[in-house]
Amino acid sequence: MSNKNIATAIVALIIVVIGVLIYKANVAPTTGTQDAANPSLAKEATSTASTLPGESASEKKFTVTGKNYSFTPSALTVKQGDKVKITFKNTDGTHDLRIDELNVATKRIKTGQEDTVIFTADKTGTFEFYCSVGRHREMGMKGMLTVEK
Repeated sequence: MSNKNIATAIVALIIVVIGVLIYKANVAPTTGTQDAANPSLAKEATSTASTLPGESASEKKFTVTGKNYSFTPSALTVKQGDKVKITFKNTDGTHDLRIDELNVATKRIKTGQEDTVIFTADKTGTFEFYCSVGRHREMGMKGMLTVEK
C-alpha cells in the first residue's frame, strides 16, 4: 500500500469517527432520567391532567403528543406543589420537550418513541414548553404550562 493510500485511509477513518461523535452528541439515548447533552436538566415534565382513581390531587399525569410542528395538548395547567408526570409521545420526526424555567427536558426521540419526565411544579406562572430541535420552536412547536397557586 502506498503512502498516499494510507493517508487517504486515515483521513477517511477520521471523518467517520467525527461523524459518529457528532451523531451521538445530537441523538440522546432513549432511557434514563437526565439529558445526555445537559445533565443539569431534570427528566421531569407536565400536561393538562386529571386525577385518576387512587391518585392524590397533588399528582398530575399528562400525555403530550409531538409531531411536525406541534404539541397536543398545547396548554397544560397544574397547581404549585403538584408532582407532574409528562409522557411525551413522538408521532412524526425527531423531537424533544423542554421547559427551561423548571429545568425539565425529555430526551430527543424519534417517530414512535416516548420519554417520560417527572418534576414538582415549584414555581407559579406561565412557562413555555417547546421542541429544541433545529428551528422547530420558531416553526410553532411550543405550548404553555400554567402553574397556579
